[in-house]
Amino acid sequence: MALWQGNGVSQAPAPIAAIILAAGMGTRMKSRLHKVLHPIAGKPMLRHLMDSLAELAPARTVVVVGALKDQVEAEVAGRAAVAVQQPQLGTGHAVQQAQAALAGFDGKILILFGDAPLVPAATMQRLVDALSDDVAVAVLGFRPPDPGAYGRILADGGAIRRMVEYKDASAAERAVTLCNSGLMAVRSADLFALLAKVTNNNAAQEYYLPDIVGISLADGRACTVIETAAEDVAGVNSRAELAALEAIFQRRRRAELLAAGVSMQAPETVFLAADTQIAADVEIEPFVVFGPGVSIASGTRIRAHSHIEGATIGPDCEIGPFARLRPGTVLGEAVKIGNFVETKKAVFGARAKANHLSYLGDSTVGAKANIGAGTITCNYDGFFKYQTVIGAGAFIGSNSALVAPVTIGDGAIVGAGSTITGDVAADALGVARGRQDERPGWAARFRRQQAARKGK
Repeated sequence: MALWQGNGVSQAPAPIAAIILAAGMGTRMKSRLHKVLHPIAGKPMLRHLMDSLAELAPARTVVVVGALKDQVEAEVAGRAAVAVQQPQLGTGHAVQQAQAALAGFDGKILILFGDAPLVPAATMQRLVDALSDDVAVAVLGFRPPDPGAYGRILADGGAIRRMVEYKDASAAERAVTLCNSGLMAVRSADLFALLAKVTNNNAAQEYYLPDIVGISLADGRACTVIETAAEDVAGVNSRAELAALEAIFQRRRRAELLAAGVSMQAPETVFLAADTQIAADVEIEPFVVFGPGVSIASGTRIRAHSHIEGATIGPDCEIGPFARLRPGTVLGEAVKIGNFVETKKAVFGARAKANHLSYLGDSTVGAKANIGAGTITCNYDGFFKYQTVIGAGAFIGSNSALVAPVTIGDGAIVGAGSTITGDVAADALGVARGRQDERPGWAARFRRQQAARKGK
């Protein structure tokens, strides 16, 4: 652990705790799901924030809940303590509800908002570090393209002179572009004492967290502001704002992957999950969507209009176009999954191929096996799922149905158009289809008869 020098004595940095406010109704979302649980890149907003916070290794984390509290409590179980704000009387009142959960804590407290999920860990750390010995409150400020109705921060350098709500600001104060994000850092020894002095003498009769800055300044104590990008503190109150944050996340993550050696012909058309892992020298064509749980090894090409979720893809594979890989798919080296092929819980050995129009579910496909167009594994009987095993080097003819549970041995061939209900031994030919019957002249006679009928 890093040490700092104070009065000639080496001391460990003060521990950090965090309070995350997530009690609001979120009525503008028009949803039965709590606002902070709506996903960005497949991961709930609150989890984005908590994962970034985890990089600071907080000693304690308290999530303040209110509306739909059972949903939020289930999300944070095992990761944070919960405090309930009921009734909801403003942000200052919300922070007060965490006091019991932080009893005995001595250190710096970071105050965050569950609906502002993209705050980088480095920004959180800068805010905490700004809380030096002579600073009572550190505030995170930002300069949005349109300051609008945000509260303004009046500061000389980093020293705050005044914080004012837009409705109370003069024309000159409204011209200031530095806005209050609401995120703060305060020492535990100060926070709840300051909150006890906050009143609800305002139109909404609520207790506002930013008032602790004015109280500190009035007491002759310094408060400071540090700045971050507006995108870092963007919040969500509506579906439109959720979509805007999704766009921010996607743009940032695409840029990271491009910088790491991933090729994208049209990055703006590729949609990533929060946990998508893609190695260098992977090529991704346009209009590819990644759900959660995907990792892709170097040298693989993902062709256009493919959808991939819960899949592990080995090196030098080729996927798509128009392929769908569902959870449990594992591809070995140089596997080919072609157009309109769907896989689910399917494990492919090296250089296996399924190039066209197939469904392979609950399956194991051996190395260098070739799956013909139109092949399906019939893995579900309406009650249970069953396994299909296709051996190494096997060849499955086009338009075959493999009725699980069934095993096709190494090197075996299944004739095109077969419905296979029993095992096929290694190196054997399995054929299960009706015998072809040919009737000479029948088609010509049929056409004459039908033409005559139509003429009548």
